[in-house]
Amino acid sequence: TAAAAPSTSPSSSVLTLTLSSPTPSLASAPPSLCSAPDHSLRSSPRSAPFPSAQPPRQPSGSAGGHRPAMTSAVATTVGCGGLPFRPSSAAPRGRPRGRWMVRAQAAGADASDDKSLEIMRKFSEQYARRSNTFFCADKSVTAVVIKGLADHRDTLGAPLCPCRHYDDKAAEVAQGFWNCPCVPMRERKECHCMLFLTPDNDFAGQDQAISLEEIKEATSKF
Repeated sequence: TAAAAPSTSPSSSVLTLTLSSPTPSLASAPPSLCSAPDHSLRSSPRSAPFPSAQPPRQPSGSAGGHRPAMTSAVATTVGCGGLPFRPSSAAPRGRPRGRWMVRAQAAGADASDDKSLEIMRKFSEQYARRSNTFFCADKSVTAVVIKGLADHRDTLGAPLCPCRHYDDKAAEVAQGFWNCPCVPMRERKECHCMLFLTPDNDFAGQDQAISLEEIKEATSKF
């Protein structure tokens, strides 16, 4: 409590206050209240739960300022788990196409062989009927000759007789003498390959037709 004491000076009207209890000194105050505020906490940046994805960009005007390398940024991002990094060299690739291309080419070659084989098969049947000749009694002979004609048609462009030896097949094809039906067959009905046989020939059969399956089955053995 405060008590007012009258001043002895007549000209002064100031009251002197006397405290009944002493004011606590600052020394008795808790240290936390007396200590100066720590401004370092304000100035320190808030810690992030993960590292930054990119390093801080340096100002363009600073000495030695340059753009950071992209590899370091990628490494930092990968390190924090923010980006599933995969080098381009390790990217998954499709199935190798080499095997499929080989198979496709083989399938195309087989289709071409079958086409030429079918053409020569029909030609042989038609020419046998037109020339009144017959196939050999052993159909495997007929099948092998037709297959040889088809192969020459594919490789040389003309059904060159497959039963003869040639030093230059391209020249023989251009000359045309041994292209089926050859000149001896057209003039005298003499077939060196025994594909077209006259009825009086000892090896002549009764057939003027042969199926594609028969040709394939017979030639698969050779």
